[in-house]
Amino acid sequence: MTTQVTTIGFDADDTLWQNETFYRMTQDRFASLLSSYTDAGHLATRLLEAERRNLGHYGFGIKGFMLSMIETAIEVTEGRVPASVISEILLAGQEMLAHPIELLPQAEETVRRLAESHTLVLITKGDLLDQERKLAQSGLGEVFDAVEIVSDKTPGVYARAFAAHGDGPARAMMVGNSMRSDVIPAIEAGAWGVFVPHGLTWEIEHAAAPEGQPRFRELPDLGGVLDLLREIED
Repeated sequence: MTTQVTTIGFDADDTLWQNETFYRMTQDRFASLLSSYTDAGHLATRLLEAERRNLGHYGFGIKGFMLSMIETAIEVTEGRVPASVISEILLAGQEMLAHPIELLPQAEETVRRLAESHTLVLITKGDLLDQERKLAQSGLGEVFDAVEIVSDKTPGVYARAFAAHGDGPARAMMVGNSMRSDVIPAIEAGAWGVFVPHGLTWEIEHAAAPEGQPRFRELPDLGGVLDLLREIED
């Protein structure tokens, strides 16, 4: 039986453009600022704990990351963190918010070719203003038929997005670098879930690959999406 995919969803950060790289650079800077108080490994553990705690308060994105760094700095210094360090953390976050977009290999070519034959939906989570800025700077905004900036990615979010902008999840595919956010919930909604790994992925986004799922695929790069569509629609 032919399976016709009519709608393709794409994640943004670390799927279409670099993102985690800048978080890692800022985290190294954070460790340097607090090196007289604790070692980098312990600080990274404490920061990750703060980020997990704060997701429900601040959501995903740079602003929540900045606040978690400040909270962690206060904790590891037992309230003695200098104002100059807080200022440097804020500056680092502001620089992240202004960093130019760096498209990943094959991102532009792939989405532009797919736009000729499929409905494309950008489904991303994070801070609204920052995600809008990155999409505008990427030059890919006009390629997408719809953009969904959501607080989290769940099966319900995918079911709603693919119903609103396509023919429903059964005829949709989601492509992204996060097993936890892009692949598993999309498959649970009834869509295809395509995992395109990035060299750096935030630990909170890690998850085991779904076993025994006929609608799961892993590709080495975005260029493979075109071949995959031909394969599953033959």
